[in-house]
Amino acid sequence: MQENIIIAAKQAAAQMPSAWQQQLSQAIRDPAVLCERLGLSQAWLAGADAGHQLFEICVPDAYLARIVPNDPNDPLLLQVLPLGEETDATPGYVTDPLEEADHRPVKGLIHKYANRVLLIASPACAINCRYCFRRHFPYSENSPSRAQWQEALDYLREDTSINEAILSGGDPLASNDRQLDWLVEQLESIPHLKRLRIHTRLPVVIPDRVDEALLGWLGSTHLQKVVVLHINHANEIDQAVVDACTRLKQAGATLLNQSVLLRGINDNVPALASLSERLFEAGVMPYYLHVLDPVQGAAHFDVPDHEAQTLVQALLEHLPGFLMPRLVREVPGRMSKTPL
Repeated sequence: MQENIIIAAKQAAAQMPSAWQQQLSQAIRDPAVLCERLGLSQAWLAGADAGHQLFEICVPDAYLARIVPNDPNDPLLLQVLPLGEETDATPGYVTDPLEEADHRPVKGLIHKYANRVLLIASPACAINCRYCFRRHFPYSENSPSRAQWQEALDYLREDTSINEAILSGGDPLASNDRQLDWLVEQLESIPHLKRLRIHTRLPVVIPDRVDEALLGWLGSTHLQKVVVLHINHANEIDQAVVDACTRLKQAGATLLNQSVLLRGINDNVPALASLSERLFEAGVMPYYLHVLDPVQGAAHFDVPDHEAQTLVQALLEHLPGFLMPRLVREVPGRMSKTPL
């Protein structure tokens, strides 16, 4: 009798949303609410609503708490607030800037580079960054069920040159831990896979995502694990994010960060230097500094290459070499990132 009660309790607990899922479900999804919560003038609302119609807003409270109220130039706000400029048609800015449609041999899998593939482990994100290069991605065509995952897994099994699987999305950690545990188990059964890489913003946006369930499957895998975070400004790293990074490192993950160089957000030496220093304090190594992918709706964030190169050259005077991110562009058709 007691055993049945324990089993029932465990089943009930498994069905209850976790703290991070509750936070995600309560995220702000209305530009008017975002403006009201941050004390922004109604003058911002028309543009915010126009951008929202193209790419819906999503801002959880844990991230909102780091945005300075009444400041329309706050570098965190500018990453999530829709603007009217997103409706502008800019030559050269397209819906698939990296031409990923040409590299999807099976549903849910992108194979662009030698020795590694990317799996769309979740179509969802915890935050909708306005410069996202996949803001137009056809997730409905690339969100396989467990049964459909078998085709992608078979693809991995058959190509013995692949030694690294990259979980991406969306954000892979927006998927529930039962699904991720199952998927990682399947990857572990492929003998030529050595590494598991996870590209995620969730530990930054909702630090509570790094919970016991996540640490359980991540810590137990025999695959070498790398977690690549996406942080663009030092103000994104509060103590809760530092603590989440510590937990990931204790689970055996190597932590890297990639940023996007964004006009008005981090396009100056003090912002980039502070970011690298703060990342290192949190146990995260700077990895890439990407110039903007030319995705439709994000042209107002662009920093021209010559400005980016001058900026990085100046940054060398302020940082030791190991804290310097590599300035790169992803060029469709090339077999690696292109250094600038």
